[in-house]
Amino acid sequence: MQTLPNLLWLRSFEAASRLGSFTAAGQELGLTQAAVSNHISSLESQLGHQLLERTTRKVALTASGQAYLPAVRKALQDLAVSTAGLFGNRTSGSVTIRAPISESVLIIAPALPAFQQDHPGLDLRLLSAIWADTVLETGIDLEIRLGTGIWPNVRSEALGSEFVVPVCHSDLIKELKKPSDLIEKSRIHTLGFDDHWRRYFEELGLGTPSRSASVTVDTSLAAVELAAARGGVALVLERIAIRLAATGRLAIPFETRIPSRQSHYLLHRENAGPQKPAARVVEAWLRQLFTADDKSE
Repeated sequence: MQTLPNLLWLRSFEAASRLGSFTAAGQELGLTQAAVSNHISSLESQLGHQLLERTTRKVALTASGQAYLPAVRKALQDLAVSTAGLFGNRTSGSVTIRAPISESVLIIAPALPAFQQDHPGLDLRLLSAIWADTVLETGIDLEIRLGTGIWPNVRSEALGSEFVVPVCHSDLIKELKKPSDLIEKSRIHTLGFDDHWRRYFEELGLGTPSRSASVTVDTSLAAVELAAARGGVALVLERIAIRLAATGRLAIPFETRIPSRQSHYLLHRENAGPQKPAARVVEAWLRQLFTADDKSE
């Protein structure tokens, strides 16, 4: 037992390795960047091996660090589980959710106030992922992703079918008497959904029109904001469009919809520890939230 490193040093090493930054590790642990750096230097001195490569922008694991990290992480997790099992978890009401930025802003955030009224004791953290292949981190309790359902090291649970519909500013509705009027309007394209407009016009029986004036954005959130600013017509997920139409921010000019080739999934990490009771409550709410507008028959 006398050869075991200081627990604070191990926590700093695990956090810095996971977050790739002494500063971020310090913020998570409530320490200064210098304290985290000193902890890891002390740990390396005791072990006689360098664990992290330092650069001006980030830190990365050395070969020794890569070999040591799994054992450190498992030991800390086992200690946390045992402590919670024997003595209770004073932070059991804290749940961290991560979702694509558009879903975080347009679906989850608007529904949070009502959920918090029903569960006032829960401490929620909502994080946004910009890219679909964002690395899974151990600090995330629940993760929603939009895609095909195949990601490494996780089991994905489908949360209902998704459909796509057009949205635009309400002032534009009077100019859209029939679906073919869309051909002459500025169309908003979203990266990653490049075939939506082609498939939508095919569903209308109009073929693929020549490209009119358009803007391409990289998130549905940007597409929504552009449409709300009278910047054209966007194709977005129907569950998002329904909420925006209900608030009057945007209008749905035509009921024609097409199936999205991507769906929302709840990710379950392989070899994850026992789920906190609070996380189970939030997970059930997310399932309901992402299936409430499912109109597939």
